[in-house]
Amino acid sequence: MISARNIRKSYGSLEVLKGIDLEIAQGEVVSVVGASGAGKTTLLHIIGTLDKADEGTLMINGKDLKSLSDKDLSVFRNQHIGFVFQFHHLLPEFNALENVCIPGYIGNKSTSKVISKAKELLDLLGLSDRMDHKPGELSGGEQQRVAVARSLINDPVVVLADEPSGNLDSETSEELHRLFFDLRGKLNQTFVIVTHNNDLALMADRKLTMKDGLIIESAYQNQPQK
Repeated sequence: MISARNIRKSYGSLEVLKGIDLEIAQGEVVSVVGASGAGKTTLLHIIGTLDKADEGTLMINGKDLKSLSDKDLSVFRNQHIGFVFQFHHLLPEFNALENVCIPGYIGNKSTSKVISKAKELLDLLGLSDRMDHKPGELSGGEQQRVAVARSLINDPVVVLADEPSGNLDSETSEELHRLFFDLRGKLNQTFVIVTHNNDLALMADRKLTMKDGLIIESAYQNQPQK
C-alpha cells in the first residue's frame, strides 16, 4: 500500500536520510524507533507529503506522488493521509466536533455528511458527551482522542503519528496505544507511528529501527489482524 524506494534527504550539507526502502501493507501497524537525529520524523514527513525527498520514489495506493503538482499533492494529502502529532494542534476557539470536521470541510465534502461522520468517530472514541467542549475543557487524553478522530474524518489510507503519546502520562498513553489497535481491528486502519515509547513500539506488528538515516532492522513482532 505504501512503497518507498531509495528515499534520500539532505538539509544543506547534513544528509538526514541515506537511501530508505520501505513497504507497508494495508492494515499494518508499524512503529519507527531510533535515537534522536536518526531521521524518523523526516521519513514520516516525506511519507506524509509534508516534505519532499531529494531522491527516490514514493507510491501510496499505487499512485506515484512524484508526478503530482503541489496543489494536487495537497489534495491527495487531505483525502488519503491522516496525522496525529505529539501536541494535538487543536484549534482552541472551536469545540471538539468542529475540530474533527475541519479536514472534511477543507476537502469540500458535504457539511451534513462531515458532521455525521465526526459524531460517529467521536462516539467510537468515547467522546460522545464531550463534543461541545473546547480543547481547554478537555483532558490531555481527550484532546489526543479528538486529534485521532480528526485524522480519520476523510477515511485516510494511512494515519501517521509522531510521538502521539509523548505528552501524556503513562496510563493515558496506554489507553491511546490500545486505541490505535482497536481502530485497526474495526476499520482496518493502517498506522505508522514514530515513538520513543518502547511499550507502544513492541505492540506494533512490525518495528523499524533507524540509525544515521537508514533502517537497520525491520522486525515482525505480531501478525496483522485479517
